[in-house]
Parts: sequence; structure tokens; C-alpha cells
Amino acid sequence: MTPLTHERYCDEIVLRTDALRYAVADGDLDARVPTCPEWTLRDLAVHVGGAHRWVGEIVRTRATEEVPDERVPHFTPDGDDPAVLDAWLAEGAAQTAGVLREAGPELPVWSWSWEHSAGFWARRMAIETVVHQADAALAAKVPYAMAQDLAADTIDEWLDIVAFAAGSGYDPQAAELRGGGRSIHLHATDAPGAEWLIEFGEDGFTWRRAHEKATVALRGPLTDVMLVFNRRLAPDSDRVEVLGDAELLDFWLARSSFG
Repeated sequence: MTPLTHERYCDEIVLRTDALRYAVADGDLDARVPTCPEWTLRDLAVHVGGAHRWVGEIVRTRATEEVPDERVPHFTPDGDDPAVLDAWLAEGAAQTAGVLREAGPELPVWSWSWEHSAGFWARRMAIETVVHQADAALAAKVPYAMAQDLAADTIDEWLDIVAFAAGSGYDPQAAELRGGGRSIHLHATDAPGAEWLIEFGEDGFTWRRAHEKATVALRGPLTDVMLVFNRRLAPDSDRVEVLGDAELLDFWLARSSFG
């Protein structure tokens, strides 16, 4: 699949937020989110909108260090009115996408990651919203769909993040993703070329796009494979198929659960 552009990520921040807003408007704001049970639907929406505005402020100010939440203008909505929440979400997404477009992907800014650029944040915020759109859809019981290239990139990015967390010591659980001779194959049945091979070594794991036999395989439509991989769909769902050592897939999911 062709890599997504910076402009596309900026567009998707707005489009995915619009889809999340639709789910939030259709749901009970006090309902618990099944995939984030510590949050209500309102909490989820505030989390997403706050993340957008935080990143917008990082890029707008060309920050060289982490920006505290209290320095982010309008970090939370004013009051509990659902209409205010909806407008706040829409405004924050549009503002952040605009700041990222103006900055361009190469602008150096602070990030917690291996890449310190506005381009990193455009991708991160687009994919953050992809995943939380699924949370909102589940909570509101509305349909969820995702473009195949964006769903595939969501898997790519999460593998990069878990590898960074494991290799940098950022997350002790991720550092346990090791052990030679084992592997996981992700196979999207509806998208040619959307396959991944995760190989465990004694010092960690590596990944690549490949179709090869593995210790365990997760097969199904690309969006469903992505949702399982992001712990938004149970691996025993009838929408996907697990072949081989299911405990290895569970091992991965349990130790990549910091996001």
C-alpha cells in the first residue's frame, strides 16, 4: 500500500473526529466505554479533544519540551452541554489540522518518541482518533468502518510504538516481548499485501510486511485484524480466526496494552 501523506493525516484528523462526533452524539454521554471501562463516553470525547489541542499547542509554539496541560488553551470544554462538547471537538480538530498543515511534516518539535517532528504528530493524532473512533462506536452501538490504507497504517504505527517502548525501556511490559523461535502472522483476507510477520528474538522482536508461516496467525478482514491488534475486538470474535498458538497472541496483546 502507498504510504499516507502528511496532508492525508491532517485531513483524517478532521474526518475521524467528525465520525467520532457522530457516535458521541448518538450515544449516552454517561455510558461506560466497553474497551476503556474507566471512561464514560464523555470522558473519551474529552480525552480525544484534549489530545488534539495539546498537540496543536506543541506544534504551534515549536515546543522543544513537553507542554503541560494547563498551558493548552481551552484544553477542556466549557460545561457539560452536549452541543458545547460537540463544537469543542470540531474546533480543536480543525485548528490542530490547520497548524500541522501550515507547519509541514519536517518541522522539528518535541515528542516523546523516536521522531521529533510535526509529521510524527500528524500521524499520531490521525491514528489516535482512528482507534478512539472505534471506542466511541462500540459505546454508542453504531457501525464502524475504516479505509484500508488507514487501518493498515494503524497496525504499522502501533508496531513501531511497541518496538520503541520495548527497546527504550519506556514500558516494562513491552520489554517482555521476547523469546526466540516464536512468531505472529497478521493476515488481512480482504486487502492484498496487508500482512505482517512479528518475530521474537532473545533481545526483543522485529516486524516486517510478509506472508510466512508463524507460531500463530490472526486472519480476518483488515479492519477487524486492526481492532484485535489494538485490543478493541476480542481475538475469539467470530469476525476473525486465530490459527496456532493462541496463547502467544494473548501474550502479545497483554504486553502491548499501555496505549
